[in-house]
Amino acid sequence: MTSRAWLRPARLLGRRVGIVLLWVLLVAGIAVGVNVVGLHIVGSIDGWEQWLREQSGHFLVWRLLLYAATAYGWWWMRRPLREREPLAETHQRLLRAEIAAVATLVLLEGSQLLRNG
Repeated sequence: MTSRAWLRPARLLGRRVGIVLLWVLLVAGIAVGVNVVGLHIVGSIDGWEQWLREQSGHFLVWRLLLYAATAYGWWWMRRPLREREPLAETHQRLLRAEIAAVATLVLLEGSQLLRNG
């Protein structure tokens, strides 16, 4: 191995990490793009913020539908996972992960509710 082998991106970042970073950049880029287009359509930052506040109910419904679809997918995947891993320790870890996910969603939505009134 040469002294510069550690500089190769394949060595610094695994393939999965690279793919995840690309997805994160893609989602962030789309979010920035939507905000820029929204600002140009509405005309000002104040107008954009007002439009977002007016549409907050629709965004809440969208998030709830997204959470429901994710929960359904998890429930569908959970049964084969429990059958494949029958140990009680695995079930406990799975339960802790589920509780953490639900607590995170409740805290996120609660903070939105407190912030927006």
